[in-house]
Amino acid sequence: MSPQVMASLPAPNAPCSCDCFVSLPPASAIPAVIFAKNSDRPRDEVQEVVLVPSGTHAPGSRLQCTYIEVDQVERTYAVILSRPAWLWGAEMGANEHGVCIGNEAVWTQEPVGQEEALLGMDLLRLGLERGSSAQEALKVITNLLEQYGQGGSCREDPTPFCYHNTFLLADRKEAWVLETAGKLWAAQRIQEGARNISNQLSIGTDITAEHPELRAHAQKQGWWDGQTTFDFAHVFSLVHQPVRMEAAKARFQAGRELLKQFQGGITATTMMDILRNKESGICMDSGGFRTTASMVSVLPQDPSQPCVHFLTATPDPSRSVFKPFVFEAGVTQTPQVLSPTFGDKDPVRTHPRFQIQVDRRHPLYCEHQAALGRMESDQEQGLQLQKKQQDLEQEGQEALRKLLAGEGAMSPQQLASLFQAFVEKESQAYGQQL
Repeated sequence: MSPQVMASLPAPNAPCSCDCFVSLPPASAIPAVIFAKNSDRPRDEVQEVVLVPSGTHAPGSRLQCTYIEVDQVERTYAVILSRPAWLWGAEMGANEHGVCIGNEAVWTQEPVGQEEALLGMDLLRLGLERGSSAQEALKVITNLLEQYGQGGSCREDPTPFCYHNTFLLADRKEAWVLETAGKLWAAQRIQEGARNISNQLSIGTDITAEHPELRAHAQKQGWWDGQTTFDFAHVFSLVHQPVRMEAAKARFQAGRELLKQFQGGITATTMMDILRNKESGICMDSGGFRTTASMVSVLPQDPSQPCVHFLTATPDPSRSVFKPFVFEAGVTQTPQVLSPTFGDKDPVRTHPRFQIQVDRRHPLYCEHQAALGRMESDQEQGLQLQKKQQDLEQEGQEALRKLLAGEGAMSPQQLASLFQAFVEKESQAYGQQL
């Protein structure tokens, strides 16, 4: 194995695990596409929830992403993002058209360089801002990937940590799996049933679309003989997998089994339970990393019904509250889940990067972590707080049920302030534990 490939592999304790899930009818219990993702990152990294409104942009304008600039487009869509607070992109999110995307780290036969380009998380946000459907977002990502490439450190640390990406994209009608290796890619369309992705390639011979040079490159490198059936995962996966990628295989299989177990009855609650599953490793809390944020989205096939996105904004979904968000006219940023900013003095903006650390904790994160500390030190108090979290989440599930059933319709103002209201209730619950 070449030194370049060796340098690109994750260290034994590298934060490289995530899981994404999607359910389409008839796997879903309701006529809706249900999307879910756990974001597993360095355990002290703070993830914020950011609302970016739609916008129009002057011709020829440029857009600063995490490390590089790209050409801006004339119009961008409103997005809700769950993202590591230090970077521009996002680990997961949704846009006003009901498109959801999550990404995963992956290492393949194609070497991972350390040159700064677009992070996979940047590509995710760009896809949401520019794609009105899952397929359109996929085209946005692949076009940008071919134009700018992917690269740069994916954690806030002076030691570079780089990887390539896979993506799960969903909208009201269908889902797509997009898997990349450098600028190369393969995509698979999913129109029914359930699917998951983890930190490994999973597209085999069922390829819906691909980079025009994908097979020729594989043949040139000696990875494929050009005669046998082309299996993307088999051809592009590393021959000798690092330990964490071997662990991802078990997690991927466990996720697939959980989806199969609930086939035909999958709901938002089902997805939340899967994201909370610690036995499988899907809910991560090991060594230097953990599940730092989670998201579940319900995308009704009926376009007259609103898409509802549940976000935690806090670590460990087994001890967090999934709070509902709906795109509605007048919706604004919830300040309690927004991290401080540091402008030009931010360690991601100064060179060399990440030489200092800053406090990126947002108010809800601080309250949540303090509450968890009390839960661990006082069993009775912990049970009381857990009950309050469960009650609040159940209230959110009931709001979803009523929205989809058309019962007791909320006013536009109530819908616009839904996420804010639940964040305030959660904050109050933590304050009462003092």
